[in-house]
Amino acid sequence: MPDERGPPNDLTEQLEALHPASFGWAVACCRGDRLQAEEVLQVSYVKVLDGSARYEGRSSVRTWFFGVIRTTAAELRRRAWTGPALLERWWQRRPEPARAHGPETAASESEAAGLLRQALAGLSARQREVVHLAFYQELTLEQAAEVLALPVGTVRVHYERAKRRLRKLLPQDVRP
Repeated sequence: MPDERGPPNDLTEQLEALHPASFGWAVACCRGDRLQAEEVLQVSYVKVLDGSARYEGRSSVRTWFFGVIRTTAAELRRRAWTGPALLERWWQRRPEPARAHGPETAASESEAAGLLRQALAGLSARQREVVHLAFYQELTLEQAAEVLALPVGTVRVHYERAKRRLRKLLPQDVRP
């Protein structure tokens, strides 16, 4: 029997089934930082359990929860940069000098995957979000628009621009 403040069983089951995809979206929202993504996902689940994020049926559970994750990631990012020890945190997180890829890196990644990762890095943040939702999470552009809280037309423009940019950045033999 669910807690009175908690979600109903069917929502809990749907969220459990969505967990792997939710974690992938959280990683994307956290710019690849898996530890931060774990925190974002945990806070998102807490929001559902304590009732501060309520599913009202206006979209699919997946679309709604991805929106909760995106909002939570933005909130945690803002909090991280507004604390009293801002300078200290910046100093600890400053980028290290670029390192050459060693043979173990080259052996572990295929050349095509590396080229794709590099091409995706050449997209704007919004374009990367749209591509991630459309390809990795298999959402429609309408669903992606709901998750991103943007008009569908804006999402379509970002999607088309991302595809055009990827065609320019990826060699012919790597394109899907």
